[in-house]
Amino acid sequence: MGLGLDSSVLIAAEREKRPVSLLLSSLEANYSETHFMLSSITVMELEHGWHRANTPEAALKRRRYLDEVFAILPVEPFTREMGVLAAKIDAEMKKAGLVIATADLLIGVTALHYGYAIGTRNVRHFQMIPGLKVISL
Repeated sequence: MGLGLDSSVLIAAEREKRPVSLLLSSLEANYSETHFMLSSITVMELEHGWHRANTPEAALKRRRYLDEVFAILPVEPFTREMGVLAAKIDAEMKKAGLVIATADLLIGVTALHYGYAIGTRNVRHFQMIPGLKVISL
């Protein structure tokens, strides 16, 4: 099993000034994972943060970090098949009175589709996705 990374993990690493290579090394050591990926939806979340930077300096730092992230981590696309599964899960959750942020649902379904666990700092949302292994980072 591999590990899909949620944007919350990468945002925290950036704030802690941890290079992506150091983040991945620690995940390999602590979780015995050597295969990592991002959902294309995670790309949207990370790029959104870059566009919202408060200063040109912050934007430049964030852009450099994102360029490092995208140079190292493969990005998997969100497909029609995943959309069908996400719709089913979302409908079932809403019938049960549960709500999950759409982006988190799509990221989780991407990881599930590829047989990956999801590494996140937002366990609450991801643990609602049936069959998805969630690792709190």
